[in-house]
Amino acid sequence: MSGHSHGHAHEHEFEAARGLPEALPKDEHLLWQGAPDWRRLAIEALHVRKLAIYFAVLLAWRAAVVVSDGGSALQAGVAVLWVLPLALLALGTLTLLAWLTGRNSVYTVTDRRVVMRIGIVLTITFNLPYSAIESAGARIYPDGTGDLVLTPASVDKIAYVHLWPHARPWHLKHPEPMLRAVPDAQRVAELLSRALAAAAGTPGTRISVMRPVMQPGVKDRQAGAAGPVVV
Repeated sequence: MSGHSHGHAHEHEFEAARGLPEALPKDEHLLWQGAPDWRRLAIEALHVRKLAIYFAVLLAWRAAVVVSDGGSALQAGVAVLWVLPLALLALGTLTLLAWLTGRNSVYTVTDRRVVMRIGIVLTITFNLPYSAIESAGARIYPDGTGDLVLTPASVDKIAYVHLWPHARPWHLKHPEPMLRAVPDAQRVAELLSRALAAAAGTPGTRISVMRPVMQPGVKDRQAGAAGPVVV
């Protein structure tokens, strides 16, 4: 979306205001600003929990093979210790990446746009006016955090590699920006829903849960009005 009126990115080292390349105009109002919860980011975006389970199974299998071949418990332990440092290094690296991502990312929601300041080494700010957002979706986790996905309205695309991990998984051809691991996600989703509805001139829009990311036990609720909604 760089260089187009519907949305653009800035690479910068200086911020006039936290999370913003320049101070908000006087007629634009800040609704919410926050950062990803790095623990939820590690679990959902970087799959640290799944990787930990994989390594646990791998280590148990390695020990079982040694024992089944007639090896002693000590030999099984030594065999596990050969692999354990690699497992710890991988998990530690991903956890550190999640922490750095959470520490360096800022999401901003105003009455006119969504701004995503992301990046660890190189900081990039994506400016997404509501006119450039066709729809939005929410996935709420049991701890109250959640992911808010934004579907661009125009044909302009943001490169997936520039967005990751702040992108909807597996949507490589048509990347969709995602506010990852947002704290108090239900409240933020409601703020965003009202802002999108107001921008589209459709007050009264309700929040529903998008089918592709619907949580178990949560029923799909249809929006009460036409126009952009948080689903």
